[in-house]
Amino acid sequence: MKIRVLIADDHPLFRAAMCQALGDIVGPHILQASTLDETLSQLEANPDIDLVFLDVKMPGNEGLIGLSEVRARFPDVLVVMVTALEEANLIRKALALGACGFIPKSASIECIAEAVERVLDGEQWLPESVANLTDEASEIETDDFSVKLAMLTPHQLKVLRMVADGLLNKQIAYELDISESTVKQHVSAVLRKLKVINRTKAGIAFKHAMAVHE
Repeated sequence: MKIRVLIADDHPLFRAAMCQALGDIVGPHILQASTLDETLSQLEANPDIDLVFLDVKMPGNEGLIGLSEVRARFPDVLVVMVTALEEANLIRKALALGACGFIPKSASIECIAEAVERVLDGEQWLPESVANLTDEASEIETDDFSVKLAMLTPHQLKVLRMVADGLLNKQIAYELDISESTVKQHVSAVLRKLKVINRTKAGIAFKHAMAVHE
């Protein structure tokens, strides 16, 4: 199996262990990143990347913001979340945002190999221990907001993040080097797609959707 893999995690020992685990499975085409910015730069510079193992907790990645940004900017890249947090609500949100799988950091090499094969075959993959958690959460209403969030364009997502941080249209326009009227258009599109009545509600809903609890 020859695929291009990116391991995005801020712990060098974990990245080394993942490289070793994946070496016999995917070959030598393994790239690494330790921050969200590095992850996005690697994806930009290497359009042939097939699969990203994305850590939930690393610099620049506040909760599921990294997943939402990768999915918005690189929709053809498969993303498997890697984390020590085996929490049902987190898993449900990640899958709603387009993650292809969810691997605990305690996973065995055999577990990782199975995940890679299944994800590349177009399936979602969860280990049994985590699948049980999602079964327990199956009665919870589907995270409709996360599904809507996945429909935003990269620019709309950036604007929403800034709205959630409390920036005004004028400040957003300055940060993104665009006109205020363009910002207003993006905000209007965001409110329409998310089906919320104002920017305050959009910002609150976004922070709630991205939150990861220890």
